[in-house]
Amino acid sequence: QVQLVESGGGLVQAGGSLRLSCAASGSISSFNPMGWYRQAPGKQRELVAGITRGGSTNYADSVKDRFTISREIAKNTVYLQMNSLKPEDTAVYYCNAATYLRDYWGRGTQVTVSS
Repeated sequence: QVQLVESGGGLVQAGGSLRLSCAASGSISSFNPMGWYRQAPGKQRELVAGITRGGSTNYADSVKDRFTISREIAKNTVYLQMNSLKPEDTAVYYCNAATYLRDYWGRGTQVTVSS
């Protein structure tokens, strides 16, 4: 069973930075793609950033030029570097790993940005 464990969330002031980590129990090369989603209270879960097996990345318009998704294959870990954080970035952030059979999800990590 694949397990994804997120870490790195917390409380930060607007304009600050956080780096989220997603550690997978298996090889992340097995997944295509992997990504970060977020869900704010009363809102639907939305894609924040994704990275394919080949290393291509994509971002939600709201986070372009502020967030960067990356990975360390040897550590089976995907990261989300978040800079210039805004109060509207406040949400629970979830790691996702996709295979052709199913998606896997972590339990999420809370990010709170104060104004």
